[in-house]
Amino acid sequence: MSPKLRRTILAWLVLSPLVVTTLFPYAVMLITALKPATEVLTPSWVPSRLAWENFVEMWEATGFGRALANSLYVSFLSTVIAILVAVPFAYALDRYRFTGRGWLRHFLLVTQMLSPIVLVIGLFRLAAALGLVDSVNSVVLVYGAFNIAFTVWMLQSYFATIPRDLEEAAWLEGASRTGALLRVFLPLALPAITVTAIFSFINAWNEFVIALTMLRRQESYTLPIQIFSQVAGRYTVEWHHVMAASLAATVPVAIVFSWLQRYLVRGLGLGAVK
Repeated sequence: MSPKLRRTILAWLVLSPLVVTTLFPYAVMLITALKPATEVLTPSWVPSRLAWENFVEMWEATGFGRALANSLYVSFLSTVIAILVAVPFAYALDRYRFTGRGWLRHFLLVTQMLSPIVLVIGLFRLAAALGLVDSVNSVVLVYGAFNIAFTVWMLQSYFATIPRDLEEAAWLEGASRTGALLRVFLPLALPAITVTAIFSFINAWNEFVIALTMLRRQESYTLPIQIFSQVAGRYTVEWHHVMAASLAATVPVAIVFSWLQRYLVRGLGLGAVK
């Protein structure tokens, strides 16, 4: 057995408890979602048959389609807002030197340490004063505002790796600063902007506390709130529908996050070095 193979086997043995712990909730969701309704509460890992119809029934019983549309709307628009604000913000933060620049970077980092639940009462009172309670647009604005600091920090780290010489060469060729930004800088930064936008989208997709506070009518619920409403305050819970909805809402996001997490780590590492 080669040393590389031994190290690989040892690494997987060490990581196996973490892998099992991480995948166990998904296994429970999948098995419960595929059980017939009469077997949901039976202590058995193997159902008598695979009830794939649970996913079809869940779509109507839980209002999954409407909540899915709301989540897509909220997550997409809040991501667009965050990116539109963060790109020029991060560019200025990296390319220009001004008084308080270091303090501003530290402020962005500190804001990531605040949980939304700390600010939720103030946000609710502000939304009530503006008449935005029970409106998905209020959630869009709050999510966009919360994601700006994260996107600026990520993009500034990536922008710092793009050589200034490329923009200076464009200036020498007669391009304006705006022209160099649009034709030279942004095409190079597009992969970083795309990855950061996906992370911002995932953050908005998974958020629960703010949506639970702001939204009142079931027609405006996002997916996390809609699934929660199928359990909270109910005398009878259709667990096979709840698990099917949870699986459909979380697995695609988990796959995308697992695929992109290496880019997040690299971006944070570049920011630390800079």
